Amino acid sequence: MTTSDDTTFRPNRRGILAGLAVVLFAPNVMRAADDSTTGGKPADSKSAVAEEKAEDAPPLLSGNYSKERRVFRTDLVNKGPAPDIYEPLVTPPTADKLFYRSGAGGELELVAWVSKYTRERTLKPAVVFLHGGNAIGQGHWQLMKPYVEAGYVVMIPSMRGENGQKGNFSGFYDEVADVLAASNRLRHLPGIDPHRLFLAGHSIGGTLAMLTAMSTKRFRAAAPISGNPDAYAFFSRYPQDIRFNTKNPREFQMRSPLCYAHSFRCPMKLFRGTEEAHFDSRLALLAKRATAGGVKMDMATVPGSHNSALPGEIEQSIRFFENVAT
Repeated sequence: MTTSDDTTFRPNRRGILAGLAVVLFAPNVMRAADDSTTGGKPADSKSAVAEEKAEDAPPLLSGNYSKERRVFRTDLVNKGPAPDIYEPLVTPPTADKLFYRSGAGGELELVAWVSKYTRERTLKPAVVFLHGGNAIGQGHWQLMKPYVEAGYVVMIPSMRGENGQKGNFSGFYDEVADVLAASNRLRHLPGIDPHRLFLAGHSIGGTLAMLTAMSTKRFRAAAPISGNPDAYAFFSRYPQDIRFNTKNPREFQMRSPLCYAHSFRCPMKLFRGTEEAHFDSRLALLAKRATAGGVKMDMATVPGSHNSALPGEIEQSIRFFENVAT
């Protein structure tokens, strides 16, 4: 498991989060996500360019990701909480706090925020949104307003080791199990339509959305936003965040959607900001590999940076979900 260095974009994740809070009127969001360029460094830096070369891409493996997860166990050599500074888990006024269980035997009781809603005869669609960074904050919740206004019930789950909760941070692996557990809790809530359950995520959450969408059929569609599909590149920039055994290449492969691009189990739309050109080669390769494997996958760019493009990307994800559901 990894120290989860949000590597390819982390240099200044905490400052970035603060920046997201200012730009998007979201106060006290701790580290909105993996920086915006490749690891917080200018996207045109020599190291960033080198990392983006197609020949450096991780291999495409033949296995099915969901089946591989059943047998693979990450080897955490450094156990502990998520690396980000965090704010108290105070439930936003427009949300309800919900507990869900994850981990072996359900030993972890973790917090998720779910938008307040009234149960009606007609079942409601729902969105699981995976926050950027490795801590949940009030600012993340404020960004969910467009989903709620569009008629969706929204859940933002916190993950193991985040915000002072129990569990060991692994960086893109055991956290997928948390997302699966949280989404299973959401789809069984009264008044929720389990056939209209959608998935989205930003930055670190975008990568987790990819890995989750390869792990289950329960989502109608998924919209990863500014997620890095290459764990090798991501962790290479921030090795201090790695918690897993780096001598085992499987640790990186099981955290890299590029290695199992044919395993996505729902229609996908990948989003990035126009100022995030460093994502182009990896996302294009992901789409090429996925479509060759029969996956429905599109890409879209929205004006702005890693953080400033997010509101527009959320709006477009809503239109994508609506088109898939009709």
